[in-house]
Amino acid sequence: MNTGRMSKILMSCIGMLVVSVAMAGSYGKQKVVYHINYDNPKTQAGALRNIQNHINAVGAENLDLKVVLHGKGVSLLLEPDAVKETKLVLGNATDEIQAKISGLNEQCVGFHVCANTLRQEGHSD
Repeated sequence: MNTGRMSKILMSCIGMLVVSVAMAGSYGKQKVVYHINYDNPKTQAGALRNIQNHINAVGAENLDLKVVLHGKGVSLLLEPDAVKETKLVLGNATDEIQAKISGLNEQCVGFHVCANTLRQEGHSD
């Protein structure tokens, strides 16, 4: 193989590598919904951590991210002292969890509660 042809092949490979690296670092706008329907506090904290990791990887400016809480997942927003007034078993809105939710909210993450869950709890829409 001649040197000129080898140089062209090498330059093509380098060009493709540069384009691949540039494209890997850019993300388009993503619309994402995370569903939380469980009341395990460790699992809920893990979900919040995953959401923050998603933001860190993609960038808040590239995300339209919502969290929908339904069923037992509403316990994420329920303070422990308020459990007795509901049908739920756990209230996981500790100071630490509330701080994480506030931090995510400041990054434009929307938190929504399922209307059916609210009705089942005796709340109007």
